[in-house]
Amino acid sequence: MKLRYNHLGYLPEAPKRILVTDGDINTFSILNSENQVVFTGPLVENGLWDHTGEWVRVGDFSSLKTPGMYRISVSDDLKSDAFPIGRDAYAKQLLATIKGFYFQRSGVELTEERAGMWARPAAHLDEAIPFHASMEREGLWNAHGGWYDAGDYGKYVVNAGVSVATLMHTFEFYPEIVKSSPLLEEIRFELDWFLRMQDTDGGVFFKVSPDRWDTFVAPIETVYPRRILGKSTASSLNFAGALAQAHRVFKSANAGLARDEVFANLCLDCSKKAYEWALQNPNIEYPHNTEGSGLYNDVHFEDEFFWAEAELWRETHDNTIGARLQKRAETQSTLWDINWQNTQNLGWISLAMQNRDVSLQAKARENLENATDAIAAGLENCPYRVPITHFEWGSNGVVANQALTASVVLTWNENPRFATILCEALDYLYGRNAVNMSFVTGSALSAPKFPHHRLSGGDKVEEPVPGLLVGGVNEDRQDDLSKTPRGLTYPEENSKPGTAYYDHVKAYASNEIAINWNAPLVFALAALLNQWSIKN
Repeated sequence: MKLRYNHLGYLPEAPKRILVTDGDINTFSILNSENQVVFTGPLVENGLWDHTGEWVRVGDFSSLKTPGMYRISVSDDLKSDAFPIGRDAYAKQLLATIKGFYFQRSGVELTEERAGMWARPAAHLDEAIPFHASMEREGLWNAHGGWYDAGDYGKYVVNAGVSVATLMHTFEFYPEIVKSSPLLEEIRFELDWFLRMQDTDGGVFFKVSPDRWDTFVAPIETVYPRRILGKSTASSLNFAGALAQAHRVFKSANAGLARDEVFANLCLDCSKKAYEWALQNPNIEYPHNTEGSGLYNDVHFEDEFFWAEAELWRETHDNTIGARLQKRAETQSTLWDINWQNTQNLGWISLAMQNRDVSLQAKARENLENATDAIAAGLENCPYRVPITHFEWGSNGVVANQALTASVVLTWNENPRFATILCEALDYLYGRNAVNMSFVTGSALSAPKFPHHRLSGGDKVEEPVPGLLVGGVNEDRQDDLSKTPRGLTYPEENSKPGTAYYDHVKAYASNEIAINWNAPLVFALAALLNQWSIKN
């Protein structure tokens, strides 16, 4: 018999559910800090979860709203660690996940004042790096700055596009929640790098990477030369979509001290140039290079065109772009979640939040509502209350992005089922899962200690860099020793589809971090605090 709960804690007014597996006990209790029973409730049978073979019961203590420290008691032998009911843990966690992007910065010093024990000198300045031989181009390029993409030291426009767009949406949807945070500072840091990645003809380079995969050493200790690779349709459209949105964000009065109309207009001009380049080069693939970097091998660009056109149309009111957008909207599906390869939801979200064309707004909102309704049904029909039928690479990012989808819809449709998605997605990510892990570094005692993350593995600090969401359960286990000579053997208890996670530095398929998983987590945390901010 095992207990699953949110190790971070719960907001007072939010739903609060726990899971108990493979047991026949019918009730549970909540104990306060003085070990007194303050709540008793039933454990309701919820079925067999095929992904783990566990019989699951659900307990609900949503009516307990008094702030304080508590423990869950199922039996004398099965109790939780102490957890809070209150707002502070989530407010701190939001700041920690935003700061995770600060720790991913490339090319600049991280000061002890801000980075603490994870301070480091500037490295990978990338101010004058050559082009990869495959580009057949002479000269040097300034690609300074930007975030490291994931556990490696590469920088990729494609994955960064959806990440920075998600963070900008966080600012647009929840300005009051993030107004005292460094969110806009981090967004600006990444956008400055984006601008450096645009070629003089408007096209956008794909990535910066070393000639070989770096070992697990600090950035200052790496030895492989770094180069610019490729120029593609996908990278140019990611740039166009994100930079058009940046125009709106940095022209906004809500941006306060970060408001910068000159920068906003520069972003829009560069967005237009990138979009025009993509129109003239609509089928340029990713650079086929894997010596020291990931592929991000997308070859279908209709969704990126849709996203870029939605943002550019909002910012320019250009009728020609609007006509293309209207036509493309007839063919673009709406997914449960955003991912780097399928970006159409970014277009639908942008259209849902504008009122210039009410028919497009209505279509976008209906599509997103339908997707959210499907997520809710999947959650309600799953014994573990997580709407995943296949645990893929980055499944935690999928869960966070499902929470994002639901949160967007909650802005105009306050269906309690949709609010439940948001809460229970975060419950899953912070501990209520089959491996009993809070998947964000530094968030709890159960958090990952050995992520596949070169910054953490090479810094001589025992604790990993905090505030980073690892990929999570991945039943495909591409890093399994049976599949690759560089792999590892997963423990027997992590052999089932719902438990295929390993807190090991070599477990790149389940324990790597990535900015495109952290970004929707930032959004979901801000959404949760916003959803119940008035009541707290």
